[in-house]
Amino acid sequence: MSASLPTPRLFTFDIFGTVLDWRSGMKAAVEATGSGLPDGDFDRVIDAQGADESGPFRTYRAITRDSLVRVLGLPADAADRIGAAAGQWPLFPDSREALTRLGRIAPCVAMTNSDRAHGEQVQAQLGFKLADWVCAEEVRVYKPAPAFWRAVAARLGLAPGPAWWHVSAYADYDLEAAARLGLTCVFVERPHSRPGDAAVRVRDLAALADLLERRDAAVRPLEP
Repeated sequence: MSASLPTPRLFTFDIFGTVLDWRSGMKAAVEATGSGLPDGDFDRVIDAQGADESGPFRTYRAITRDSLVRVLGLPADAADRIGAAAGQWPLFPDSREALTRLGRIAPCVAMTNSDRAHGEQVQAQLGFKLADWVCAEEVRVYKPAPAFWRAVAARLGLAPGPAWWHVSAYADYDLEAAARLGLTCVFVERPHSRPGDAAVRVRDLAALADLLERRDAAVRPLEP
């Protein structure tokens, strides 16, 4: 990481796929119904979700339900239960500790295509509240729509710029839009990801915390 990168004043995070292991979580939930979710079908499901997210607003619970019915043929009631509990899908092993460490550097805010209820579920797993949870249900639009980013900027009182670091495993949902706004983009190499250009590339959130803590230690004044 270049020492010339700006000091972060804010971290925003994609949640599903970056903090939460949505592929493993969705796969286990689907298998619990007696069906299956091959990797190729997972991409078909999330692409179906992306198409629905670009239309008239509906909750992420509803979009998840409909994508599982349409792509996998799940019964609607089983698919709805999966959508309702999506925030209970497992965290990546590094997420809890890394977010705690990064929160000592700058506020950590979720910026997520999800519902309020999912925020409660995810933060219960973390064991602490993030600085804020800004979700599609509140702003009534989904990433990568520019209106989502404008809503977050207005809510947090911070204009888009390099001191705002956005962290994601997905270029299509997150990093391409963030780069156009001049944010510092961090690509996280999760097992399922969609790479793109980024100022920082890390294997996981712990590696991002390591990089920033080392940089802070290198520039800290010596004690007299």
